[in-house]
Amino acid sequence: MATQAEAGAPVREMTLRALIIGGLLTVVFTAANVYFGLRVGLTFSTAIPAAVISMAILRTMGGSSMVENNIVQTIGSAAGAVATMVFVLPGLVIVGWWTRIPYWETMLVCATGGVLGVMLSVPMRRALVIDSDLPYPEGVAGAEILRVGMGDAEGARENKAGLATIMWGAAAGAFFYFLTAIRVAAAEVGKNFKFAGGVSGLGGSMSLGLLAIGHLIGLTTGIAMLAGVITSRFVLLPWLSNGVAGPIDDVAGTIFSEQVRFVGAGAMAVAAVWALIRIMGSIMRGLAGIAATARARREGTAIAITERDLPGGWVLGISAAMFGPILFLVWQFVQGGPLAGSIGAVLLLALVFIVIVGVFTAVVTGYMAGLVGTSNSPVSGVGILSVLIASVIVAALFGAEVAPDQRAPLIAFALFIVAFVFGIAIVANDNLQDLKTGQLVGSTPWKQQVALVVGVIAGSLVLPPVLQMLADSFGFLGAPGAGPNALAAPQASLFAAIAQGVLGGSLRWDLVGTGAAIGVGIVIIDELLAKSGKGRFPPLAVGMGIYLPVALVLPTVIGTVIGHVWNKMALTTKRPEFTVRLGVLLATGLVVGDSLMGLAYAGAVGALGDPERLSVVPEGFEPIAGWIAVIAVIALMVGVYARTKVAALRAD
Repeated sequence: MATQAEAGAPVREMTLRALIIGGLLTVVFTAANVYFGLRVGLTFSTAIPAAVISMAILRTMGGSSMVENNIVQTIGSAAGAVATMVFVLPGLVIVGWWTRIPYWETMLVCATGGVLGVMLSVPMRRALVIDSDLPYPEGVAGAEILRVGMGDAEGARENKAGLATIMWGAAAGAFFYFLTAIRVAAAEVGKNFKFAGGVSGLGGSMSLGLLAIGHLIGLTTGIAMLAGVITSRFVLLPWLSNGVAGPIDDVAGTIFSEQVRFVGAGAMAVAAVWALIRIMGSIMRGLAGIAATARARREGTAIAITERDLPGGWVLGISAAMFGPILFLVWQFVQGGPLAGSIGAVLLLALVFIVIVGVFTAVVTGYMAGLVGTSNSPVSGVGILSVLIASVIVAALFGAEVAPDQRAPLIAFALFIVAFVFGIAIVANDNLQDLKTGQLVGSTPWKQQVALVVGVIAGSLVLPPVLQMLADSFGFLGAPGAGPNALAAPQASLFAAIAQGVLGGSLRWDLVGTGAAIGVGIVIIDELLAKSGKGRFPPLAVGMGIYLPVALVLPTVIGTVIGHVWNKMALTTKRPEFTVRLGVLLATGLVVGDSLMGLAYAGAVGALGDPERLSVVPEGFEPIAGWIAVIAVIALMVGVYARTKVAALRAD
């Protein structure tokens, strides 16, 4: 099918209906990603589901084009990027600085950082997309889906099958969550027990969404996470709890949250930083290529330019305009604290830090996107380095004026300025995949860039209330007053712990060091496996397996096995790529359904004040609810996967 550039005729592209559909998809997918980002520290890519839904909807409305659908998926893909802000913003609650999520402050942090990420991706498009041989795996896949879906009647059937698969998955995920909300099915099953002189325990959350997340992340990651669980539950927890008196459940919970998690944090930190180091050579070669291209242009060498970006004046003007609200937010943030008296130095530090570190991280994450894809980019490593840099600078400039036990405002300030940089980094990481898709299908770059801004703003508008609802209903692990069902928020907890450790001296460096040593060992194993051609052993996944509660990790690991089996089965069909894609869409639907019902449940808990008021079962029903949960999960998963297999075979 000819692109608009090849056809030479005007076609629908950035239409009002595309903006509306894309905005609505961004709102839904952002909410779903916020929930799972806080729950398990993972978000899912929304570009492919947005493209499939867009093609199905616009085809029924008539007159749609490939590039119009690309505008919808471009807007919708921003949901995964904006939602990743939950990797840092809850840290302000965890350190006790925020008691509530301020709407306008949070929204503007996400929006200004995100828009800066879009603007920085404009010059990077020519360097990293046009004049580069980076593979952009997700961008190329997105273009192929648009080409197939818009190509012929067969593409229309694929769109219809894909949309139906998403809807069935969403219905199943929502239905099971509803059963757990009314207590007919148990939300979690598990048991702690004595082991090796200490305590241990196993269990799992009853969640179709967690199983689906496993399908999306793959078996290699699942094996690494399982290794982390084994290390956490059968090595670290028994060792650290040895000789500790008290009820088994209390000891297991306390030792895990106060000690084991810090070992996991150390392993995650080493793994994330190593991920950056591993690709640094490729990044430097890419930057050298950018410089060579710029020299060639200055010397008059003909460089093919077939697409129009936002004009440079607009890019500079919009970027400069973002610093008005940014500096106001920083000024407002430090009022009433020890930094208010040094407001000039504070604003200068914020400006320099956001510009320099923001540009650096945008280039790094943009290159990551092209090299390994958005989903596999180690953006947590960028966050860790940013927090370390910010904390060290803040300590050097202002630490002498504030006693170590009075440094909460400094810790909060470091996290706050990192939030802007993180917003720049994650949006630049996401945007270049979309721009690669646009290049391949013939989209107009400036229209895509405007669409990216629309997606960032749409996601930013919905993120704060969702975050507040979840904070009210569940809380964040490690935050003051967090309850037993608090969301793990693993990256936010880690970033907060780093800032506290550098500025407040409260971090258990011995445990973090133990974790770092484990991380180094895992990195060595991973590199040896890679060199021998025997696969990989992702260090960051091992660290997350140690850091996250076992109830979250085990279902995810099981889900990776399910996804692996599905993909192996797909190879036996006549159209394996389509069958694999249907599996991805089913998993996406399960995640969305589980997440949205989770948000509805959070709203109901907030309104009623007590989750027990939603229960429809009598006291003592818990053992039966556990069996119902296990049976219902198996039945629903078998049912939706069987239905999806039938849909795939019919397409053959």
